[in-house]
Parts: sequence; C-alpha cells; structure tokens
Amino acid sequence: MPRTLDPKDARTLRALEIRVGAAADALDRFEAAWNRLAEGRAQPSLEVLSFANLPLLLKSLSPARWALVEKLRGAGPLSIYGLSRRLERDYKNVHTDVTQLAALGVIERRADGRIAVPWDVLRAEFRA
Repeated sequence: MPRTLDPKDARTLRALEIRVGAAADALDRFEAAWNRLAEGRAQPSLEVLSFANLPLLLKSLSPARWALVEKLRGAGPLSIYGLSRRLERDYKNVHTDVTQLAALGVIERRADGRIAVPWDVLRAEFRA
C-alpha cells in the first residue's frame, strides 16, 4: 500500500524526475549545477531521467512496465520469478522489462539478487 507523505518529509524523499525534452535541457541543468558548485552553493539532490520525445518515453515506460514498477513498489523487493508470479506474466518478458528498467535507473538490482524501486517519488514533467 502506498504510504501517505507528510509535506515536511519532502526534503528527505528520494525522487526521480522523468522528463521529455531536448538534449540541450540536460546540458543547461549540467551548466547550472557546475556554476552552483563553482560558487560554493549547495547542490540539490536531483535525479533526472530524460527522453528526447514522448514516443520514446512511452516505449521505454510502457503500460506493462509501469504496472511492474507499481507492483514492485507495493510489494517491496522481490526476485524476478516472484514478481512475474505476482504480475501473472511470463518470466522471460518480466526479465526483459526488469533489465530495461534497471538500465534506465527506474528500478535497482540488489546484492541479494532481488529487485526494488529505490524511489519514494517518480515525478514526470512534459513540456510542449
């Protein structure tokens, strides 16, 4: 069951921002971070997953993969086999989806072989 978030806990949450935008946007974020560092200012903890366009995002985070993330988030760390049983999906297809989501950084593989969602919040931002 998803937990209820207290607004004062917002600074301690691990968040992944999912964005659609040009590569120049990522370069602008890098430049801003570089300037903050050079000026000795604090660096906000920000993890961003950027896609060049909406079709690429939708292919990478398909409804089946999003359902996998939701199931894993609710269940906690699981083996791929355990996750495929809970999703009632073929092991090979779940393994493929886990591999892709792990490569994107949406989920993580743990030392004990289980997989988990390391994020408290997944936030999406779309600009037209």
